[in-house]
Amino acid sequence: MSTIRFRALELAQQREPRVSSAAANTGKISDIFGMYVFTMSTMQKYLSKDPYNSVMAAIETGQQIDRKVADAVASSMKAWAQEFGATHYTHWFQPLTGSTAEKHDSFFEISSDGRAMENFSGSALVQQEPDASSFPNGGIRNTFEARGYTAWDPSSPAFIMESGSSRTLCIPTIFVSYTGETLDYKAPLLKALHVLDKAAVDVCQYFDKNVTRVSPTLGIEQEYFLVDSALFEARPDLALTGRTLFGHASAKGQQLEDHYFGSIPDRVLAYMSDFETEAFKLGIPLKTRHNEVAPSQFECAPIFEEINLAVDHNQLLMDLMGKVAMRHNFRVLLHEKPYAGVNGSGKHNNWSLSTNTGKNLLSPGKTPKTNLQFLTFFVNTIKGVFDHADLLRASIASAGNDHRLGANEAPPAIMSCFLGSQLSAMLDEIEEKVANKKMTPEEKTNLKLDIGKIPEILLDNTDRNRTSPFAFTGNKFEFRAVGSSANCASAMLVLNTIMANQLKIFKGEVDALIASGVEKSEAILRVLRSYIVSSKAIRFEGNGYGDEWVVEAEKRGLSNIKTTPPALDVFVSKSSRKLFVDNNIMSERELEARHEILLETYVKKIQIESRVAGDLAINHVLPAAVAHQNGLLENVLGMKELGMKPAMYATQMEMLEKISIHIQALNKHTYEMIEERKKANNMTDMHKKAAAYCDKVKPHLDTLRDHADNLEQLVDDELWPLPKYRELLFIK
Repeated sequence: MSTIRFRALELAQQREPRVSSAAANTGKISDIFGMYVFTMSTMQKYLSKDPYNSVMAAIETGQQIDRKVADAVASSMKAWAQEFGATHYTHWFQPLTGSTAEKHDSFFEISSDGRAMENFSGSALVQQEPDASSFPNGGIRNTFEARGYTAWDPSSPAFIMESGSSRTLCIPTIFVSYTGETLDYKAPLLKALHVLDKAAVDVCQYFDKNVTRVSPTLGIEQEYFLVDSALFEARPDLALTGRTLFGHASAKGQQLEDHYFGSIPDRVLAYMSDFETEAFKLGIPLKTRHNEVAPSQFECAPIFEEINLAVDHNQLLMDLMGKVAMRHNFRVLLHEKPYAGVNGSGKHNNWSLSTNTGKNLLSPGKTPKTNLQFLTFFVNTIKGVFDHADLLRASIASAGNDHRLGANEAPPAIMSCFLGSQLSAMLDEIEEKVANKKMTPEEKTNLKLDIGKIPEILLDNTDRNRTSPFAFTGNKFEFRAVGSSANCASAMLVLNTIMANQLKIFKGEVDALIASGVEKSEAILRVLRSYIVSSKAIRFEGNGYGDEWVVEAEKRGLSNIKTTPPALDVFVSKSSRKLFVDNNIMSERELEARHEILLETYVKKIQIESRVAGDLAINHVLPAAVAHQNGLLENVLGMKELGMKPAMYATQMEMLEKISIHIQALNKHTYEMIEERKKANNMTDMHKKAAAYCDKVKPHLDTLRDHADNLEQLVDDELWPLPKYRELLFIK
């Protein structure tokens, strides 16, 4: 066995569960929950009444905070943070890299008379100036035009990040260019949430005049893999790309179905307890933890939160999971498909709409009236998804997710909605009964009685369809196609913009019917019926993994965009431009920049993978294969010298031939891949470059893997340089 692989395995096998910080905490979770968060109640303790009310108004209505209030808030934040030993502060933002960013400044200053002091002003709280040209900007910023701004988002509370003995006050912010274009995930999401709030409130007024605010809520199920640090470091592909580019399947994988919800290994449980404790301190409301389907795959899930906060918390959680894992000699793998042949990881987004009156708009009430409200939001969601299915697909497109979607474990790339047979039957019934004419009193009564059965239908409709990318699950929609490494803001930006736009259209059509003399509930039902009819193609109750669905979806006119570059093109389509521009979410320039950034990210990820695969092939796999080949040659020559019959070394000759074939093919395809990469790199058009990497470079990765994995089966285990799947997948 190679020295590096042997040492990695030895270290991994010696690991003992680390005593977690949670183990020492004998109190309740509620005792530490949110202790590092500048919550509303904390703010109220440190601020006088008027500044506090100003901040609350900014959170609830978007009202601007004046300089005096900002100074008061900054002073109170500093005093609070210093009680925990914080010495620095940072604007914490989410650039289009997909991760978070921070630049730390100390509270320390020197006064004009030379005295050392601590200070944190309102201007430092409200705005900072990071270098906008050094982050992905899609051509909006030139290198010599470096200015960009981060601006405080008061709707997401400040928090203290603890790292060793260091504590830093983190202020969630948006990130925009000097000329005002958005350069992050948060700013357009906040715009979308604002537009949806108004559109949803306007529709709610048909049913309940007390509704003055609608907040989309989100619960994010985070899947991930763990691998021992030593084994991770012995695999250049894992370390540099987040996934194994080579690796033959383990004889035992997930086929016995014995890992899902199984007993959590002690070492893993110690890690989970540790990162949960850190998460609780930061106000992240984790609720669930369990083994997932694949070996060494796990999941955690929080209680539902308002979307902006849920997205911030998920980004913070991923960062925490990685940091805490290193303390336990683990590495977290958030790639959508780190291992071939076993399930990949997603991030199911459970989405709903909540009113200021405490009503979940996707949960039916007990009367026909409240059920009609449920139907309104339920059917409008389906219609919005149908009209913009390709854009929803674009929102979850990435190099990593391409490996996962449709791989008999995750939803296919075809967008569809699962409702359950009973709800589908109910929509069909409404379609039949509600004609585009005035209904008789008897028809209205019968229909309302049928609508009143919705709670009973949902009570019995407990099954789920895990093959559906967008499924209704009782009181929410579950968007299951989001990748495990993704910033959920991308998918939520699109979904909430789609919904806001759809509700505006719906209200316009209903108001037009009412103005023409149609009674309100009848007008609502007529419009809903038209949506039920026009969006019927998106509803699918069957097996999304089957080949039959691909054929059926094509007949229905549904897209099946299998790879990222063409999926991303939808962002700059005519319909998408109109959607985002008309709703004042993003300008055409911002959309084009975002499209360019996402294509460039795709290119860079495939480029890195191809470089790593070439290195593994030439510098790791081939030397091991040649060494084994030499050993076989010596064996054959020795047997020949002894005068043994050819039949006695026929097996060795056959093995030599197989190894030689794979050596030649691996070498040949490696250099062919390099040539294709060179051609792609010479392209200046990012769209063409992404297509070249997708269609010309990426296929070589599969070919190289095939030959490398065959060699892994042929080469002496003692010579094989890379930790194998049987060693990576099963935590000791």
